[in-house]
Amino acid sequence: MKRIVVLVSGEGSNLQALIDACQQGRINAEITAVFSNKSAAYGLERARLADIAAHALDVKAYEDRAAFDVALADAIDEYQPDLVVLAGYMRILTADFVQRFAGRMINIHPSLLPKYPGLHTHRQAIENQDTEHGTSVHFVTEQLDGGPVILQAKVPVFSDDSEDDLVARVQTQEHNIYPLVVSWFVEGRLSLKNDRALLDNNPLPVQGYAAD
Repeated sequence: MKRIVVLVSGEGSNLQALIDACQQGRINAEITAVFSNKSAAYGLERARLADIAAHALDVKAYEDRAAFDVALADAIDEYQPDLVVLAGYMRILTADFVQRFAGRMINIHPSLLPKYPGLHTHRQAIENQDTEHGTSVHFVTEQLDGGPVILQAKVPVFSDDSEDDLVARVQTQEHNIYPLVVSWFVEGRLSLKNDRALLDNNPLPVQGYAAD
């Protein structure tokens, strides 16, 4: 059975979606560990409740970002993961870390990439009066939120939406598509080659699978 390690910084709702999918057999893999840069992250409690090893690394215990990422990568490697999943992990990764897990690390970002990389995506969508917003699952590369897109899901933006309204609508879609993409990877259907995402050996378009 394939092995997954998940990185979180906060609530871990996408982690929970992945835990549920593994328990229900929708993902034929085991989440072997969850790591966080924040000891109070509720995602760690979700892991403990599911009998998954939960670890927090204190950023202040390391000299710099590079030293932290080396320690984190070494700790992850102890679990020999086939896939590293970023689920609301809010630290920018060093190039060495990304290269170490290249082709087997994915992230979910709350926008229709390449639109709105970085933070506060929902707020930007509302302020710019966008009529649609969404979420993207992508391979992680050295470019922030810039790796090849695998799958996107779109949601409408209504004129009276609050940021919380939009967050909830996007998260519903995230909880659907992230387990699906993880299942593609562990089944051997999904890969990264020459900076392109491939599904069943077919290159995916820029906006990912089944883009409109």
